[in-house]
Amino acid sequence: MNWLARKRISIVDPTAGVTRDRVTYLMHVHDRYFELMDTGGIGIVDSDDLSADIERQIQTGIEQAALILFVVDAQAGLVPLDQEVARRLRPLNKPVLLVVNKSDSPRLEAGAPEFFSLMKSPSICTSVTAEKNREALLIKIVQMLPEASEEEEIEGEQTSADPELKLAIVGRRNVGKSTFINALAQSERMIVSEIAGTTRDSVDIRFELDGKSFVAIDTPGVRKKKSLANDIEFYSLTRSLRSVRRANVVLMFLDASQTISMVDKQLVGEIAESYKPCIFVVNKWDLGQEADMTTEKWVKYLGESFGMMGFSPVAFITAKDPMSVKKLINVAQSVAKQARIRVSTSKLNQLVRQAVIRNHPPMRANREARIYFATQVATEPPTIVVKCNEPKVVDKSWRRYLLGVFHDQLPFPEVPIKVYYRPRGAGSGGAGAEEEIDDLDSTPEIVLEGDEPIDFDSVFEDDFLD
Repeated sequence: MNWLARKRISIVDPTAGVTRDRVTYLMHVHDRYFELMDTGGIGIVDSDDLSADIERQIQTGIEQAALILFVVDAQAGLVPLDQEVARRLRPLNKPVLLVVNKSDSPRLEAGAPEFFSLMKSPSICTSVTAEKNREALLIKIVQMLPEASEEEEIEGEQTSADPELKLAIVGRRNVGKSTFINALAQSERMIVSEIAGTTRDSVDIRFELDGKSFVAIDTPGVRKKKSLANDIEFYSLTRSLRSVRRANVVLMFLDASQTISMVDKQLVGEIAESYKPCIFVVNKWDLGQEADMTTEKWVKYLGESFGMMGFSPVAFITAKDPMSVKKLINVAQSVAKQARIRVSTSKLNQLVRQAVIRNHPPMRANREARIYFATQVATEPPTIVVKCNEPKVVDKSWRRYLLGVFHDQLPFPEVPIKVYYRPRGAGSGGAGAEEEIDDLDSTPEIVLEGDEPIDFDSVFEDDFLD
């Protein structure tokens, strides 16, 4: 799967039964669009007793497929499980391509004919490590696909186009993320179980709402790093964090019936460091209400636990309720829209000037901090550069104050704002220090305590100082 897609999609590990859910990827090869689908291994006994759920996902994949790639292992040779898979595939009225993988050497490739007894179908020898026959395999796939429909190209282009939003769905184990995904997909797209850690891969699910296309990224549940049982859980954690970076908005799932854990705080810390818009999703709200919880109590609890993300909206949902799911997506759209807003330099400078008048930066080390001007230089997240005489003398408490002003007064109150303090450069404090610069549009994001300035001068100094 990863080799054909040229992307790290499915987790690769020697342990049998790593893949559980259906993992898909859209391919565009030789003017044809088709979706690759990786399923769990047939006949593998799952360590968490999820074999029946995995089997259901496999059967759904087989039923939906237009072409089946029957992959066998040249190094292991013909094994009883291969014969079991062949017995299952023979009655199907679908084309099957036998792929003898791990044919890493001429000796192994010479042993491929032992697999031909499994079924009468076209075959090909491949090797991922030796980069053997990838292109030939793709050509065979295209040749064996049904003829392209009139809608294939249009649908393929639409599916491959960037979605309106990418939503990363994160949280600790067993908080209802996969149930929520299935509600979005309106099908059993992910295995749902009371067993914590059911999902292992990060799975992209494309869905439509009100005529707009979205991608929801279901991520594995996270637990403390020192509690990771094996490499599979480590890779799952890595995929979760990578999914956060890929997303436009992060939905941080919490269980209404449980207290906030250290794992939740670590996850929110990762989201904050990535400067991603975040919505706190208190799921299983029906259970929370049974325990006499109120929205006011939970909002206060979240504020006490995640003070640095206190601006983030909070949603209370039951993942199985279609109406609450739709409302949550609408909130995500609103938050993403805020992150893409640009504010003119003149408006931003007017706001900064008023903030300085109301609360002038305090003296530090007998030096006065002077704020000259500010400009937004980026969006997603909104990023603002504040020019001053010397960043070191701008007190951290005053930086927090100005960040609060930005959140209160600018049109992106619910998203992180990234703020950099930079010296104005040569001539700072001269006669023209207070001059206002021309409008320069930019984009928004979050600011955290202790941010170190980056060197914008080489890129933006000429624009700031004519």
